[in-house]
Amino acid sequence: MRAKSIQGSTTDAIQKALHEAKADGFRPTLAIAFLSISQDRDAICQTLRKAEIDVLGCTSCGEFTDHEQTHEGAAILLLDLDRDSYAILFEELDIQDPESGAARLAIAAKKRFERPALILCTTSFTRDGRYLNGPSIMQALERILGPDTSIYGGMAGDDVTFTGTYVFTEGASSDTGIVALVLDENKVALHGMALSGWSPVGIERTVTSSQDDWLYSIDGQPALDMYLKYLGKQPVDGKDAYEIFKDIGIYYPLQVEGVGDPALRTPIMADQERRGLRLDFPVPEGTRFRFSMPPDFDIVDNVIQQAKELREARNLEAEALLIFSCAGRLNALGPMTNTENEGLAETWGAPMAGFFTYGEFGSAHGRQEFHSTTCCWVALKEKE
Repeated sequence: MRAKSIQGSTTDAIQKALHEAKADGFRPTLAIAFLSISQDRDAICQTLRKAEIDVLGCTSCGEFTDHEQTHEGAAILLLDLDRDSYAILFEELDIQDPESGAARLAIAAKKRFERPALILCTTSFTRDGRYLNGPSIMQALERILGPDTSIYGGMAGDDVTFTGTYVFTEGASSDTGIVALVLDENKVALHGMALSGWSPVGIERTVTSSQDDWLYSIDGQPALDMYLKYLGKQPVDGKDAYEIFKDIGIYYPLQVEGVGDPALRTPIMADQERRGLRLDFPVPEGTRFRFSMPPDFDIVDNVIQQAKELREARNLEAEALLIFSCAGRLNALGPMTNTENEGLAETWGAPMAGFFTYGEFGSAHGRQEFHSTTCCWVALKEKE
């Protein structure tokens, strides 16, 4: 399998980059595309299809390749993978019951290949402000496919405007959908990892009142006041509370205890009247969690080092690399995210494309989970 990454800020630029990529005889069959919501998705898909390239992808909060990190542009990974080794599946999801659509996709994947592996993109925020439950989607996939199935990917972004996210493939696009590249793992090897770096602090706390994605009380106390107290802030009202929350929320997520590594849940909005916190994903009553602190900058070195250790320990090689990195990570680490992405591409020595997400799917210490504020990557190589 050969791979190349291309990028551009317009459809014409993508068309030119594609032409240049094919100049040496490279004939890709597949494109994985990450696009700003400001890009013309239909036109870019048509450009790729005219070149007889299958396409799937999603919108982003910033996109990158092994060449450059951009905003409001397009990043595309081109592969010349044998069409017998993959399939593209698309499902519309019910915002109230995303598990059913995810289950349909998983059943279809099992029918395609004995050992299916998924590169997954889902929507997150809809145009009317609702968003999908990422953990429920992962649980539904795992129930059908089993815990050992490789699942990597991200939830679509919208340039952090919260106006609506999209997934797409040839002839289909949705702001409440899921699209998957299903790979035959008997023919394509996948190796990946998900790492966050946020550190837990303080004692365990308990969610004592919540509804959907709103957290209203912690240990019997108003959630917003408890959160601000943890950060050393006095409870305040009105605009002052909003400004404090806007500046600090994404840096201090909650670490929710689970079966595997703790999952991060990030506050994204405050309810002044009910003193509640809206989280990026629900936390049921009774959930145990700890507050957390953002990582030191050495987390970037740690992410790269762990990738090197995995590659060297198993004597692995890669022909392509995908990275799904949380938009919150971009805000917290700034330019260091570019160092992280480039370091991973250099470690694997393979063409790379990725985007900044609203949630990540990937393996943490051998278990497939849904993540937040995490860098998730997967290396691909066609088997002999």
